[in-house]
Amino acid sequence: MDLIRIYKALSNPTRIQILQWLKEPEKHFSEVYPEGVCVSDIQKKVKLSQSTVSLYLSIIQDAGFIQSTRQGQWTYYKRNEKQIEEIKQCMMDL
Repeated sequence: MDLIRIYKALSNPTRIQILQWLKEPEKHFSEVYPEGVCVSDIQKKVKLSQSTVSLYLSIIQDAGFIQSTRQGQWTYYKRNEKQIEEIKQCMMDL
């Protein structure tokens, strides 16, 4: 587990907000699919450019907090709860 990547992902308030929204996606997004939330819906909610949102999601995914599923031209994101629990345990052991 790479703690530098984890802390980098958590060092930005918007990335933390995305993680919080994805914890209860039905509460924060109008359309939620079994695969997760569409990247375009996340972009609309954060009101940032597509490239910035894609970068943020890439950083969060690289740290292990989320997973993506690509279907055709659409990419969906959801939290990786198993990995998040492992990250929490690792951080508590510091």
